Amino acid sequence: MTILTSIAVFLAAAVIAVPLFKRLRLGGILGYLVAGVIIGPFALNIIGHPETILHFAELGVVLLLFIIGLELEPQKLWRMRYHICLSGGGQLITSAAVLGVACFALLSLSSPHALVIGLAVALSSTAFAIQLMKEQRIFTSPPGQLGFAMLLMQDLAVIPILLLVAGLAKGTSATDSPWWLSVMGIVSVLIAGRYLLNPFLRVIARYGSEEIMTAASLLIVAATALAMQQAGLSMGMGAFVAGMLLANSNFKHQLEAEIEPFKGLLLGLFFIAIGMNLDMGLLIEKPAFIVACSIALIVIKTSIIFVILKFNKQTSTDALRIGLMLSQGGEFAFVVMTQATGNGLLDATIANQVTLVVGISMALTSPMVILYSNLFHSKHCPRVYDDHRAEEEPRVIIAGFGRFGQISARILAANHIPFTALDINAEHIEFVNKFGNKVFYGDATKRDLLKKAGIEEARVLLIAVDDQDAAITIAKMVKEQFPDIHIVARARNRTMAIELHRLEVSYIVRELWAGSLEAADFLLQAYGYSENEADRMISIFSRHDQELLDTAKKQQMGERELIKLSGKGRAQLESLFNEDAENLK
Repeated sequence: MTILTSIAVFLAAAVIAVPLFKRLRLGGILGYLVAGVIIGPFALNIIGHPETILHFAELGVVLLLFIIGLELEPQKLWRMRYHICLSGGGQLITSAAVLGVACFALLSLSSPHALVIGLAVALSSTAFAIQLMKEQRIFTSPPGQLGFAMLLMQDLAVIPILLLVAGLAKGTSATDSPWWLSVMGIVSVLIAGRYLLNPFLRVIARYGSEEIMTAASLLIVAATALAMQQAGLSMGMGAFVAGMLLANSNFKHQLEAEIEPFKGLLLGLFFIAIGMNLDMGLLIEKPAFIVACSIALIVIKTSIIFVILKFNKQTSTDALRIGLMLSQGGEFAFVVMTQATGNGLLDATIANQVTLVVGISMALTSPMVILYSNLFHSKHCPRVYDDHRAEEEPRVIIAGFGRFGQISARILAANHIPFTALDINAEHIEFVNKFGNKVFYGDATKRDLLKKAGIEEARVLLIAVDDQDAAITIAKMVKEQFPDIHIVARARNRTMAIELHRLEVSYIVRELWAGSLEAADFLLQAYGYSENEADRMISIFSRHDQELLDTAKKQQMGERELIKLSGKGRAQLESLFNEDAENLK
């Protein structure tokens, strides 16, 4: 089978399976796994050598860890430190201990094997659980934030767990490499990330192109991953550390937008490859055992999370619901099992049993949450929490941070209203940063970038970009895809104001209008008119011009019609001034 044919098969499997499973509310991850099982050797056997595909697809996990690192801002982690350490750490340690002891006592596994499996299945699916919490509109509520803290702790624990697996395995690079080489690798990545990455990205943004920025983003991930691998550590750890170092960078949202498509495709391929490598014969041989282990996993994790949330003074209803949402095994269990098998730490049969249990737990989680929610609602309790954002999360986005955007931003900042600003000019961002303002590099005409900046939860968007075509593009896209957001748009001229009006933009600001009227007022007074006379003239002109603009909007005039209307307007305006002068005599 040719490479192109294989790619077509993978794409077809994903396009068919993922929407179907999402429609059934079973999650895209499970769709990828089932698609892999169907096209793999245990079903249709369309594509062979699943081990080779899995090795390549692990790049998706590396990119995922980079994205997770980008999202873990130090300030955010510090604000949530108690919940992350106490609630998240308590959940992870307790779950891993209980599940590990169960594997050791009931399944007669050795202590290293039981430890690795316990840690692997203690990890929930971050993408799966967050999606469930958002669907139930409980994500921003207190119990939802506690659940999120547990997921954050699990994300932070992935790298140490992978290092532990490498350390427990015999004959791996982690044990063969001298300890000082690993330390040097970590220090080198930290120094490069602290002092080289941002200047490097500024140069690329200033002199490169969109394609070069994409290449630079992938190069950062690949270089840090390879550096860690050469030092005898995990590639994922390098990507994760690089992401954390860039979490406060001006290029954060742009990097996320550039990496996201590659991460999504390669991670999907990783899950398909996992499905292809699943030994479905084990499920046929021991269906009761596999299903019983899956149910036991859900019950144990739900019980532990329930107790932790009750200890944090949450209601039983919310504690149980969050427990169910986080009860499944996660995608990193597949990663841990893959590394443990590759390093010779675990037998392939045991690893396949674990991945089967995790996959079935994913399949069961969503239906159980839906069932529980229906039972909960039937008791005439409030259906869901109000979906409000945390206070520190920006509700205003400013597209374009030149002088126009900065004035609005200064007023927002003075009133402690958080905002996210985007600007595509790298030199401009570097200048603004000198004054303590935080602006992200990025092209606001890109839908993915706006989503990373928080457009889906924002209340107001200020379009203050210099480029008129870009401003129209942003307004059109946001009105079509995010119709609930209020748009305040800068119009550089009359034609642009009319075009923005056609797009039904909430508020249109003609950038030179107010300043020009004020200058004309002073000009008239300096010429010799009284203040009242000057104000009256300005008022007449303002009303007349607004009437012309309203006429142009209603009739949807083109450029030629506007020129004709402007000529007629001058005569009408002169007549109005003459009439006003006669009335004053």
